[in-house]
Amino acid sequence: MIIERGEETGGSHNLATLTYKAVSEMIRHRRLNGGDIIVEARLAETLGISRTPLREALQRLEGEGLVRKGDGRNYVVRRVDVGEYLQSLRLRKIIEPEAAALAMSAIPRKQLLAVRREIEDLMGGTAYHTDSHWFSDDNLHNMIIDHCGNEVMAQTLRDLRATTRLFEIARLKERLLPDSSEHLAIIEALSANDEEKVRETVAVHIQSLISFTRHHLGISAT
Repeated sequence: MIIERGEETGGSHNLATLTYKAVSEMIRHRRLNGGDIIVEARLAETLGISRTPLREALQRLEGEGLVRKGDGRNYVVRRVDVGEYLQSLRLRKIIEPEAAALAMSAIPRKQLLAVRREIEDLMGGTAYHTDSHWFSDDNLHNMIIDHCGNEVMAQTLRDLRATTRLFEIARLKERLLPDSSEHLAIIEALSANDEEKVRETVAVHIQSLISFTRHHLGISAT
């Protein structure tokens, strides 16, 4: 992806934001893999930008846990192995149901309906698009995080989702129907103001991700 010079309108902050989105996309689509060293000069040339907005973008990605400082001055794409992934999901299974219960009364009805429509459109699509899947997933989970009313809990969940995102990119297409169905169940529970059902549907969804990973990697339950 080359950032067009016309996209720089709006100053250096806008360019850093565009750069952040571009590098995030490279990580999401595995053009930058876990463990890859990011050589700033080379990546800046690839994107058609200077190194200043790239550094700003990398600092933001470091704050989100997607890259880390390696030996020397270079950044490295964070590598998440299956052990860390499963441990992070188990922690999400403890925290996220409670976050959803706390968020239930604070989520605007209009937002619930919008997220539901996105999920239904995704399920009814004739072609699979990875970005649409991620977009729908982000909107459902971030809706819970943003409205839970507990910033410590919210930040913990943001960090855990950054970790699981780095691993679960693989085989994502196979998760479309399970994710969408489980997300709709969460929406139904939130819409009904059923606190017990909200906790249950969120826990079921995360357990589904754990079971899916164990099945495909041949990992026995512990």
